[in-house]
Amino acid sequence: MSTPPHPVKAVLPGLTVLDNDAVGSQEQRHDMGVLSPQRTRRLPEWLKRPIPAVGGMSFTRSLVSELGLETVCESAKCPNRSECWTRRTATFMILGDVCTRPCGFCAVDRGHPEAVAIDEPERLAEACHRLGLRHVVITSVTRDDLPDGGALHFRRCVLAVRQRTGATIEVLTPDFDGRTDAIDVVLESRPEVFNHNMETVARLQQHVRRKSQYAVSLAVLEHAKRAGAASGVRTKSGLMLGLGETIDELFETLADLRSIGCDFLTLGQYLQPSLRHLPVVRYVPPEEFDELGRLALKLGFADVASGPFVRSSYHADRMAAGGH
Repeated sequence: MSTPPHPVKAVLPGLTVLDNDAVGSQEQRHDMGVLSPQRTRRLPEWLKRPIPAVGGMSFTRSLVSELGLETVCESAKCPNRSECWTRRTATFMILGDVCTRPCGFCAVDRGHPEAVAIDEPERLAEACHRLGLRHVVITSVTRDDLPDGGALHFRRCVLAVRQRTGATIEVLTPDFDGRTDAIDVVLESRPEVFNHNMETVARLQQHVRRKSQYAVSLAVLEHAKRAGAASGVRTKSGLMLGLGETIDELFETLADLRSIGCDFLTLGQYLQPSLRHLPVVRYVPPEEFDELGRLALKLGFADVASGPFVRSSYHADRMAAGGH
């Protein structure tokens, strides 16, 4: 894996900086404050938002309910829901609302999913049409219970939405256990953007994602980039910050993403959905997110969204349109 250039450290004085050799044991990292959660759960000022007006969200909420659809906005308790729904946009979550993997950061329910709804592609396409969306983001829960991980259903949803709306499509997929045949099924629908999140750095994968693996996620993105090259698919990934990563680890991950040609990047603050989930180790100030975004662009990403409230699909339409 690649190593970031050392001059990066000097321009980020507020971040925890540890050389790989100095990271040491978990007990040592705990003593240095890298893994230990902050002593207070009180949000910093930059993460406080006014209570939104309910009226602006009503159209999107009613439509989602009427058509029996799921959104990651609700299921994952996204902090941007009121802004996005007021703009009459949403990130749709297909294949149900129950995930088969027990990630420590995610608010989506986990357990035994229900059968796949065969008419979901048509209902999804209708919602996108009535919202007037020109760029649609489709994500899903992980469905390890399905032989193809839900890849064929992804393909059907993309084709239905494109036929109904003519919109550009961004898929945010699970890792399909690294199965290239499943990834190829999704790519057959020719999405404009193929997104798969790394979520965190290599050292924290088992702690944060548990059943997912760093190398598998990199391989998914690498295959999507290579197999989708003929149709112009661009790849995208995202990381949550504040889980205990060091700056060296972060930039090693960004270098790994660039080494496989990843086009787009999102960096956002991890926020603990409930006391049952992993605690926040550190709240990263907005100015550090700004600097990280600038440095990431210097690594060669076509576009980077970096900020406390940035999520995988936040203003995804703007990134997809401007990242050519």
